[in-house]
Amino acid sequence: MGPQIFRKTSELFLPAASCPRYKDLMPHDLARAALTGLLHRTSVPKEVTDYIIFGTVIQEVKTSNVAREAALGAGFSDKTPAHTVTMACISANQAMTTGVGLIASGQCDVVVAGGVELMSDVPIRHSRKMRKLMLDLNKAKSVGQRLSLISKFRLNFLAPELPAVAEFSTSETMGHSADRLAAAFAVSRLEQDEYALRSHSLAKKAQDEGLLSDVVPFKVPGKDTVTKDNGIRPSSLEQMAKLKPAFIRPYGTVTAANSSFLTDGASAMLIMAEEKALAMGYKPKAYLRDFIYVSQDPKDQLLLGPTYATPKVLEKAGLTMNDIDAFEFHEAFSGQILANFKAMDSDWFAQNYMGRKTKVGLPPLEKFNNWGGSLSLGHPFGATGCRLVMAAANRLRKEGGQYGLVAACAAGGQGHAMIVEAYPK
Repeated sequence: MGPQIFRKTSELFLPAASCPRYKDLMPHDLARAALTGLLHRTSVPKEVTDYIIFGTVIQEVKTSNVAREAALGAGFSDKTPAHTVTMACISANQAMTTGVGLIASGQCDVVVAGGVELMSDVPIRHSRKMRKLMLDLNKAKSVGQRLSLISKFRLNFLAPELPAVAEFSTSETMGHSADRLAAAFAVSRLEQDEYALRSHSLAKKAQDEGLLSDVVPFKVPGKDTVTKDNGIRPSSLEQMAKLKPAFIRPYGTVTAANSSFLTDGASAMLIMAEEKALAMGYKPKAYLRDFIYVSQDPKDQLLLGPTYATPKVLEKAGLTMNDIDAFEFHEAFSGQILANFKAMDSDWFAQNYMGRKTKVGLPPLEKFNNWGGSLSLGHPFGATGCRLVMAAANRLRKEGGQYGLVAACAAGGQGHAMIVEAYPK
């Protein structure tokens, strides 16, 4: 990607709601609302949009290409192509950078990218034995064949297959991995609780001060209007200390209070080639300067994506940690963030695992997730990437900084980092 080609003009994020505010909806309902909000906020003509890309993780099978269903519902032209991508927690990042690729290759001038997740109503499957029986019954051509198949039915066929936030390759839940990672890097329970309290406190402060300005209200049909993220709940270290370990019992340190919670939400972002944005009269918000994807061992390094991606994207952009004014990292767990901090600040880790001579260094906490993060704002898997970029861009504008660094880990042992640069005033 050329260093001065692309600019992000605007983005919207629906209020992230913890279950069950959106439980009677479908993912495309939230995605459609984010797209509609983007149209209203930017006044971009629907017909100039060349392509729409959305990220999602736990797919609703009825709307597997949720980008297309949401685009049609939002009133975009049926001539505008749309597709859906999945890359776990960095799905929206993949949507954004795929859009950047379409612009860089000359295929498109205007792309809308975003993501959506509806964890209040996830698909629950029949067991494989039950699915096989039902499919065979559908193919049976005689009463005798049907009766023969029915005779094979057993009650245990009805046991459902519940989705889990677990690695297919290792069968380990992400929370269990976070607990092991925290132990490996000697991150204490108190440190994790203190970091989680920081996230909630900063998010509450940002919300009260009106800094979360890209959140758009969403009217739940037949119910109330959700106007703000409802997972922001500053507590006290004393209350947090009472919670039992959520994954490794009785000695684990990861709890419900220092983990990101199940969340519904959607995001949408307008990306244009610079000359196109200026020709249409837009005042861009930020450059999308550079990005990188990384991948490592999904067993022991599942959540260390930011550690691996950060030095690579800085080198790619010709920057150092000292050049970064705003850090926005995905907070899957407090233990995950703090373990990444320790890995980034370790020459030993850099030399033994990353093939680097020296550490990349520790992000200054005073520049890190200053308006809260996924622990407090929520983590609707497919939508979070856009929220991270939104926060970085808005912070740069508010604080007068130039460069922002976005980073995230993802299931499968993958990761992403992106450089955002403030648009000159």
